Amino acid sequence: MKRIIKSFFLISFLLLLILILILSTLGIETNKFNKLISDKALQTNNIDLELETIKFKIDLKEVSLFLQTQNPKIIYREIYLPVQNVKVYIDFLSLIKSNPRIIKTSVIVKELAVNDLKKLSKIIKPSNFKSILNNKIKEGKIASQIDIFLNDQGSVKDFIAKGSVSNFKAELLNNLNLEKISFSFFGDKKDVLIKNINGNISDAQISDGDIKIDLENGIKLKSNFNSTIEFNEKVFEKYSQFVSKFYNGYKIKNLKSSLNNNLFIHLDKTYKVKDYNYNILGKLEQGHIELAKPIKNNFSEKEIKEFFFSNLDIQGSFDSNGINLKGNGKYSTDNSKYLKINFDNNFRDNFTNLKFDLEYEDSFELKLINHKKVKGSIANLAFDIEKKGDNLKIKNLDYNEGKKFIKIKNLLIKKNKFFSFKKIEVDTINNNFYVQNGKKILIKGTKFDATNLAKILSKKTKENNFINLNSKIEIDFKDIKVPMSETLQNFKLLGEIKKGQFFKITSKGDFGGNNFLDISMKKDKNSDKKYLEIYSDLTRPLLTEYSFFKGLSGGKLLFNSIIDGSKSYSKLKIEDFKMVNAPDVIKLLSLADLGGLADLAKGEGLSFDILEINMEKNNNFLKLNEILALGPSMSVLMEGYQDENGLTSLRGTLVPAKTLNKVISKIPLIGKIVIPKEVGEGLFGISFKLKGTKGKIKTTINPIRTLTPRFIQKIIDKKKSTK
Repeated sequence: MKRIIKSFFLISFLLLLILILILSTLGIETNKFNKLISDKALQTNNIDLELETIKFKIDLKEVSLFLQTQNPKIIYREIYLPVQNVKVYIDFLSLIKSNPRIIKTSVIVKELAVNDLKKLSKIIKPSNFKSILNNKIKEGKIASQIDIFLNDQGSVKDFIAKGSVSNFKAELLNNLNLEKISFSFFGDKKDVLIKNINGNISDAQISDGDIKIDLENGIKLKSNFNSTIEFNEKVFEKYSQFVSKFYNGYKIKNLKSSLNNNLFIHLDKTYKVKDYNYNILGKLEQGHIELAKPIKNNFSEKEIKEFFFSNLDIQGSFDSNGINLKGNGKYSTDNSKYLKINFDNNFRDNFTNLKFDLEYEDSFELKLINHKKVKGSIANLAFDIEKKGDNLKIKNLDYNEGKKFIKIKNLLIKKNKFFSFKKIEVDTINNNFYVQNGKKILIKGTKFDATNLAKILSKKTKENNFINLNSKIEIDFKDIKVPMSETLQNFKLLGEIKKGQFFKITSKGDFGGNNFLDISMKKDKNSDKKYLEIYSDLTRPLLTEYSFFKGLSGGKLLFNSIIDGSKSYSKLKIEDFKMVNAPDVIKLLSLADLGGLADLAKGEGLSFDILEINMEKNNNFLKLNEILALGPSMSVLMEGYQDENGLTSLRGTLVPAKTLNKVISKIPLIGKIVIPKEVGEGLFGISFKLKGTKGKIKTTINPIRTLTPRFIQKIIDKKKSTK
């Protein structure tokens, strides 16, 4: 009996094994479930399904029964679906109960070309995706498998899609295209994973890419891929539209880089972009950028027209708000010698932040402090600058050349006008001082090179760039280098500035040798008038930059001025001085055939007892009401003007002192001036005109035999006042 039972179980096991083997390989043909599958498909998915041979099989991996058919005819909303294989998994218990229930459907779709896929577009939603499929996707083949999981009611509760895409081509934006793209994909209702992406995004080669798409709340796409980019000028022109919001007309002439890329895109349910972020990390092997407008400044003669980069490690992020770009490597402005550079730049709507730390080799000059850098020496320049609208803030600027430096902290410029600052420090060959802004502006140091200061201050300006400056000011310098190699020692100044202009000054300095400089300015209590007075025992350092006074030496200077807004009324007086080798004076005397005076001017110089200039200024128009110079060798009386364009026009009379003395000696005490015949027969002097711009003054003369009573009276009055 035991042997019979044992044999029975053995036979049963073998039969079961054979059955499993048959079911897992060949299967058992049946049409019992044809109607069930067709009815379920029509009921749940609006699908017309025509099945041919169905095989009943078993899936050993999933330990599940399924029905399989090849090349079924599936029509969804009158559209033929090219399906290669269908597996329908049946719940075993429902099969026993004679109420079979489909729990899963696995569909293998035939490899489709893009054009075949477009035929299905009318059943695809939303319409945005339909538009992308029909208009943006150009080529490609897709092989896929879809597993559909059903609930107890026969409705879809989830799905899994997997497959591969090859030779994919699509247009993203205008000239930005995907070409020769291949990848594999896996997805369900929640997300999609795309891996092993290889191909080209236009002129960029990408490799080893992946994309994760989150489908739960709109569409969130995350991607990581490597890219190799080679740009030339023509390629950049195609893509400049994508960065036009942030770039200012530069051109990429060539570019070669290897990058790792991270991309995030958030689309809403209608496939409209809500947000995006693109990050790069890699190396710029070489780059050449040409600027639309050369960089010019007042410090360097060289115009920077282009930049070259080499072996630049870069990191960047791009989003809807702007661009952040960091770099560390080498740069050049002429593609010859490459220098170190480090930068961290942000570009946003109406906001720019530039951070640079770089080596600098070219020459430049800071005329205000008379500092020159020679070409070839390596200096370091670091700055942090913010620009928002019309406001420019220099948060930090450090210039270092060996042990010498210039530092600026928190300098704010609004609408191209100075607004405020925190601190400026200068330590160069000729300068050592700092400027600090607090309750007052304090300028203090051991030395300051003011050689070019007069030249800078004398330049005509249409606007007051310091109109926002209102503060008390204190200046304390041990030594100030002034023109003609003079040094002003122990200079101290106390004053006040309103709207960028001094309205109160008390100052004193020492030239040495008992020679002093005093400057004072007071404001009228009842008006806006200011009274300025300058006294100096040395004249040349204050006047050397004015061509009219070229060649002047010695003398004492007194300058008085009443300043009323844009108008001023001034008087300059200089006593006991010489004009030595003054070009304009020598030219005038030579033209007048006064060779003896010309030789004297070239040699030991022409001495003068006094020079007085009465003038008035309205904006940039200077009217010279009277210029009178009286000396033992000659006397001059002039008048004229200088306009806002620098045109100078003077006319006057010059008379040698010998002749003038003869004339004056013959003047009767009462009555008109009478010129004796013997005196009138000789040359009394010349009338002259000087007209032109700086360096282009034209001189004309006219010998005269009769002096005007005005000229003679001026000389007589001045001689009386100086006795």
